[in-house]
Amino acid sequence: HDGFQMYRSVLSHWNAVEKGPHRDIIGELTEEECKQGLYAGASTHRIEHWWFMDHGRTCGEDAACPEEYNEPGGFYWPAQPGPADHTDIDYMPDPSVNETAKLFLTDWMIRTCEIVDRYAPSELYFDWWIQETACKPYLRKILAYYYNRAAERGQEVLVAYKRDACAFGTAVVDVERGQFADVQNYPWQTDTAIAKNSWCYTTGNDYKKPWSILCDLCDVVSKNGTMLLNVGPKPDGTFSEEDTAILTRIGAWLSVNGEAVYGSRPWKYSEEGPTKLNAGFFSDGADKIYTSEDYRFTTGNGALYAICLRAPEDGHFLVKSLAKKPEAENPCLTDRIRKVEVLGSDAPVRFDRTAEGLAVETRLPAEFAEYPVVLKISVE
Repeated sequence: HDGFQMYRSVLSHWNAVEKGPHRDIIGELTEEECKQGLYAGASTHRIEHWWFMDHGRTCGEDAACPEEYNEPGGFYWPAQPGPADHTDIDYMPDPSVNETAKLFLTDWMIRTCEIVDRYAPSELYFDWWIQETACKPYLRKILAYYYNRAAERGQEVLVAYKRDACAFGTAVVDVERGQFADVQNYPWQTDTAIAKNSWCYTTGNDYKKPWSILCDLCDVVSKNGTMLLNVGPKPDGTFSEEDTAILTRIGAWLSVNGEAVYGSRPWKYSEEGPTKLNAGFFSDGADKIYTSEDYRFTTGNGALYAICLRAPEDGHFLVKSLAKKPEAENPCLTDRIRKVEVLGSDAPVRFDRTAEGLAVETRLPAEFAEYPVVLKISVE
């Protein structure tokens, strides 16, 4: 947002190689991610720099900063007044009649293409505000450039966008700090943070509970989405004890239950249960308290996964969506259920499919308390 590039650049001196740490942060991360077999992405929030610095250059000691700070490529440029309504898609002036807007949008386009050429990211992630009407011609050129360069490299890529910035089907829609209420017939993404009150490390972070993040993950995946979880390092590049503990607990759960998440696909139903979500942007400020009657469904590996979002204390599950009824009344699963397993547990499992639902009984380990429990259901 503040225009400081965390990568090597020939377009501005305000970058992490020439100033600050004197390191190519994005370059080093990209190299290490590739070594670890991960997909490397890159994000750009540059478009908001049109107003993000506002008139910061006139405040305090910065009022005496060199004039070059306020010229194209400078730290403050263009420093326009912030919009009264940030959802106003016509706030930015038409670049065909406003020279400053034309210069800035051209600079934004070239900077984004520089990221594409220098780091070849598998995902190009945009924050909001690229939905501005004035941005659209430049955005189309950016996407065309990115996709064409990827085709030249034989690389599969995606673009993430928010609100209505891109034409449907040209990129992946992203719901910031929120999710959809229902399953979608297209892939989508939610971006959220490990803290409720911040996108970065601060000494006053209000951290989410691991079980809360996992419940959101299961909900998102069941609705054909993916989760991008933000974790902010401290100034020295390390992560806090709180961040580490949460990630370790999430990793432990995924090491046992990951088959219900990774490579999975939605089922005929995505969910059942009494707890209703507040869908949409910025709806993750409070922990969602689920019950043992709340389920999310995924499929994969030749099985159906019924994810109970809160472990029942007595080890009794009832999946109502799998009730044994005539197909006309319940078309969800007409095959015979051969086996039911509880991922991560060796305890015997008894099950019976009745007109009320699929009843499952088992003894749950103590460490399952509060966390989602995955029933792996195999059919003939």
